[in-house]
Amino acid sequence: MKKWQFIGIIVLNLSFWSCIKTTDSKAVKLAHGLDVNHSVHKAMLHMAEDLQQISGGKMTLKIYPNQQLGSERECLELLQIGSLEMTKVSVGTLENFAPKMKIFGLPFLFKNKQHAFNVLDGPIGDELLNDAEKYWLKGLCYYDAGSRSFYTKNKPIETPKDLKGLKIRVMESVTAMNMVQELGGSPTPISWGELYTSLQQGVVDGAENNPPSFYLSKHYEVCKYYSLDEHTMLPDVLLIGTYFWNSLTEQEQKWLQKAANQSVPYQRKLWENAENEALVALKEAGVAISFPNKTAFIEKVSGVLEPYKNDAIMYDLIQKIRNTK
Repeated sequence: MKKWQFIGIIVLNLSFWSCIKTTDSKAVKLAHGLDVNHSVHKAMLHMAEDLQQISGGKMTLKIYPNQQLGSERECLELLQIGSLEMTKVSVGTLENFAPKMKIFGLPFLFKNKQHAFNVLDGPIGDELLNDAEKYWLKGLCYYDAGSRSFYTKNKPIETPKDLKGLKIRVMESVTAMNMVQELGGSPTPISWGELYTSLQQGVVDGAENNPPSFYLSKHYEVCKYYSLDEHTMLPDVLLIGTYFWNSLTEQEQKWLQKAANQSVPYQRKLWENAENEALVALKEAGVAISFPNKTAFIEKVSGVLEPYKNDAIMYDLIQKIRNTK
């Protein structure tokens, strides 16, 4: 089925379900691609409860997980044309729609998790959320998605040399593809929903992601090596289409933003627990977990920054992030 045929079917389905909502409550549809056991999905359930309480039942949130309404890219396109209200995507996918977001995909940009939170929760994070509005996408908040590391089928990644000749699944992100290329691997964009089969069939030799995603996706059944180089910290972003946002009253916007804000600390606590639990479960499943020296990886990807030196706005943003305390 062609992409736009698929989106057309989704639009018709969404239009149908919109017609049967109750008249005394405004229903908001939120679609994402994660498993129902994921901390982000649980945070969204928390957000739904808060929204109903904050609004006195005047607004409700209907959540569609597991790519029920399409991939991350397809959900973003649905937001842009006003056929879906909200979605959650990785900032790696979002960079194809809001170019400034690609800055988060730069390898080893953050010193540690607290540094990342200070950036996301501060003026830089707000600036980037607001910048997406010019592309009909309004950012509401960031969710913690931890650090991304390599997992592979046949051997661990202890140095960049170990990536040579390996086909590594990446998101549809130019920044991610450039990073893997710099490290010597062969970047291969594949939809998250198709990755398990692609690993089984040898379409790719490995992938890169955070511990909960690696575990909940059951990719550990195929990949028995997990090398925690922690090359990027890509947050998830909760978004609402500007067509829908602008149709809300000022009070409704405040209700929705408040519920989103309240879901952030809740999700971060869940995420921390999920990371620890995933690593324990992966070890029990026979995955060999290693902690390679990051120095060689940092040196190898230094070339990814070179093009940014010719872009005054983006390079200045990089320096501001690095200087954030």
